[in-house]
Amino acid sequence: MNIAVCVSHVPDTATKIKIGDDNKTINKAGVTYIINPYDEFAVEEALTWKEKAGGDSKITILSVGGDSNKETIRKALAMGADDGILLKDDNPRDSMGIAKALSKEIKSHKFDVVFCGKQSVDYDAGAVPQMLAEFLDYSCATVVVALKMDGNKIIAEREVEGGREVVELELPAVIGAQKGLNEPRYASLKGIMSAKKKTIEEKPAAQAENLSEIIKMYSPPAKQSGRILGTDASAVPELVRLLREEAKVI
Repeated sequence: MNIAVCVSHVPDTATKIKIGDDNKTINKAGVTYIINPYDEFAVEEALTWKEKAGGDSKITILSVGGDSNKETIRKALAMGADDGILLKDDNPRDSMGIAKALSKEIKSHKFDVVFCGKQSVDYDAGAVPQMLAEFLDYSCATVVVALKMDGNKIIAEREVEGGREVVELELPAVIGAQKGLNEPRYASLKGIMSAKKKTIEEKPAAQAENLSEIIKMYSPPAKQSGRILGTDASAVPELVRLLREEAKVI
């Protein structure tokens, strides 16, 4: 089985983010970058499928970005993936630009299944898996919390509002992994050492025009100090007035 996993290089969610001087990007000074957490579920699922399939199964990691993305590719290689491809572009891309670059590269291979995280934790658009499937003309399921193979078909359980949905897909397919699909393994010392010897091929990312643009980034307003209007029922009319006229929430 030939498997691809698409990964993003994102700021650690524990990092304090500051807006850059241009008000359109973040200040990268002191920011720690990690593999997108949802992509870790995708990598783990790919590893599980490879172990079950056996034989000459192979996992290729793909990422779009600059040289720093190699850190994230190496993390996936240390977990057990076989090789990586960096589609190099130092300029910011929107979901469409990323999906187009990935799809062009994937078309040159014969992947049976493509795993992605359901979204990246930096922009949270949650659009790349669906766009990628559309460009590739692959089946697609996102927000997936359970998977099983049935011949040439995949039975996917999706998390939806108020419950779960079970869908059947034909291979080849794109799968967007959700938290709960599995428990990602830690890279062993042996895996970390062997990852240093594994190949990361660099290629220029396919050109694509961004269809969206960040106009301005700004921090939310500082939290205002609270007010105590009273300690009994007599404060209710004033509270209702303030909620209606000042806060405008009712």
